Amino acid sequence: MFELEGKVKEVFDEQTFGSGFRKREFVVTVEDGKYPQDIKFECVQDKIQQLDNVSADDTVKVKFDIRGREWKGNYFVNLSAWQVNSVSGGDSAPDSIEPASQDEPPDDIPF
Repeated sequence: MFELEGKVKEVFDEQTFGSGFRKREFVVTVEDGKYPQDIKFECVQDKIQQLDNVSADDTVKVKFDIRGREWKGNYFVNLSAWQVNSVSGGDSAPDSIEPASQDEPPDDIPF
């Protein structure tokens, strides 16, 4: 599990697939010296509702897992957000990516 804090750049519309699988993606900008990093996350299934009150320019803390898979010889990586919280106090400085404590397990992750 990892944790990251930054400013929301964009929140995309929900996507629903024929299998019933649902996801919603969002981008968080993290200051990284001279070159800010735009990092795309996804919320899936029941975690999507966490993005209902999140919009561009909000500062958020994201707890996520890194998920990888192979499909037809290609490898894909997804950052699966399981908790998104607004950070109070406004303009706090974003942190770097760091492992979160192991005492808060994600629930209802579909993989």
